[in-house]
Amino acid sequence: MNEFWIVLGLLLVGLAFYTFRVLREYERGVIFFLGRFQKVKGPGLIVVIPGIQQIVKVDLRTMVYDVPSQDVISRDNVSVKVSAVIYFRVINAEHAIINVEDYFEATAQLAQTTLRSILGQHELDEMLAQRDKLNEGIQKLLDEQTESWGIKVINVEIKHIDIDESMIRAIAKQAEAERERRAKIIHAGGELEASQKLLDAAKKLSEQPQALQLRYMQTLTELSRDRSSLIVFPLPIDLIEGFMTRRGYADSDPAAAPGPGAGSDRPSEPESD
Repeated sequence: MNEFWIVLGLLLVGLAFYTFRVLREYERGVIFFLGRFQKVKGPGLIVVIPGIQQIVKVDLRTMVYDVPSQDVISRDNVSVKVSAVIYFRVINAEHAIINVEDYFEATAQLAQTTLRSILGQHELDEMLAQRDKLNEGIQKLLDEQTESWGIKVINVEIKHIDIDESMIRAIAKQAEAERERRAKIIHAGGELEASQKLLDAAKKLSEQPQALQLRYMQTLTELSRDRSSLIVFPLPIDLIEGFMTRRGYADSDPAAAPGPGAGSDRPSEPESD
């Protein structure tokens, strides 16, 4: 008789264990009634009738999937290895259980194929310089494809892009050539700007001859500070132009010119008969 009550007590405890379930705040229970979907319960204490109802727990927390290194051939035929990390969570427990067998594995496999597909459409330079744009494109495509599974892809981050050693050297040479090109362009731009400034200065000085003479005198003053060397410089015609003008006036005055016999001490010869 005692054994009967012990067995009955164990059955009641087991029945209570399978009947009353406690779900945490981040958990939901998908309830099936005789194999058909009934409702989603939780969190807190829920009642499940053993043998008639079945429960499948779903975790609603954000899950992290580390995408293993994938072999990718870029659009410019460069072979690289790319690894990434995917952040996603279940937003519809019903769809996550009914529409896909294993939502985590399905999302993981889809992330790998999508990563290879998206990166294969871009060149190597874009992979290295536009990671934010690529992350956004992969996240958007994954989110669209997993929507029917009740999955929300929150974020995608490309972690590493491994390149062959020979390709690294080629990229370094390309970067060096690009820097030299930019340096030459900057130097040429500086020469052009300097020549324009010199041209403007020359035009300005040509408008005022006095300014040109003043600049010449200033240059002589700067050269005279160095007494250790001998400097030979031409004399500008503009400085002696006044003297030359006076000489020209004197030569052009007939009154100032001497007569035929002026200044001559020789006596005049007598006229012949």
